[in-house]
Amino acid sequence: MAGTSAPSVVPAVGMQLPVVGKSDTKPTWCPGCGDFGVVAAVEMALKRLKIPSHNVVIVSGIGCSSNLPHFLSAYGFHGIHGRSLPIAEGVRWSNHDLTVLATGGDGDGFGIGAGHFIHTMRRNVDMTYVTMDNQVYGLTTGQASPTSMMGQKTKSTPGGVIENPLDPISLALAAGATYVARGFSGDVKHMADLIAGGIQHKGFAFVDALSPCVTYNKINTFDWFRQRVYKLDSAGHDPTDLPQAFQRSLEWGEKVPIGLFYKTEKPTYEDLEEVLQAGPLSHQPAGMKGHESVLDEFT
Repeated sequence: MAGTSAPSVVPAVGMQLPVVGKSDTKPTWCPGCGDFGVVAAVEMALKRLKIPSHNVVIVSGIGCSSNLPHFLSAYGFHGIHGRSLPIAEGVRWSNHDLTVLATGGDGDGFGIGAGHFIHTMRRNVDMTYVTMDNQVYGLTTGQASPTSMMGQKTKSTPGGVIENPLDPISLALAAGATYVARGFSGDVKHMADLIAGGIQHKGFAFVDALSPCVTYNKINTFDWFRQRVYKLDSAGHDPTDLPQAFQRSLEWGEKVPIGLFYKTEKPTYEDLEEVLQAGPLSHQPAGMKGHESVLDEFT
């Protein structure tokens, strides 16, 4: 477990509850890492929404980016590689009063965790997923990741990447995410706006954060992105238009769009699942009604 513990007593009526801020654990990222911008944006979004820290759970997997829950004063769960989303789903279904975020990197989320990524979006679970996308495996010293560009030379691909990169935005649109956005660590306020919007959205919100690795990725640098990023809202993009969102998602190279690609309202998994319609699991009595008769069929 990471992060700080929740208050041990019920606050008095009218008492102002503490909101999420920095924890006592200092970030261990390389100086200049894009992940500093992401943690600042998450903190800014949660402070703006005034969500009490004891009502926030941040779940992560494995990687440089997955250390993020340690650095904020919320509940945190540091899971295993690629498994942040199923853990976060369980937290969400157990207690609907909690604001649940999952964080991780492109290797964690789009490599070993790709199956969970697709199915959590397909279910439209009411949570927010923020990925720190740096196009390499930073923690293990710079191997090619699922989002590394074709031809990119890395420690594991000295002759250049020969696989097509995965496009997380178009994949999210195809898999049914109901809030799809992309931010850039070089614009923290804009990213905070996107994360806050995702938290307020009822349904699965995906925010892909372009977060340059200053140590192992010498191609997709802050300067590389600054020369290419443009904001969708300034370009007249309609985030309710799915075909237009797909068209924008395919832009990568001379122009890289950031902002809200798509947003729609659909019933969540919690709305449709019969057991969860009765309320969060933590509020339901232990045991299964009629389980004796079910077990009797097998005796």
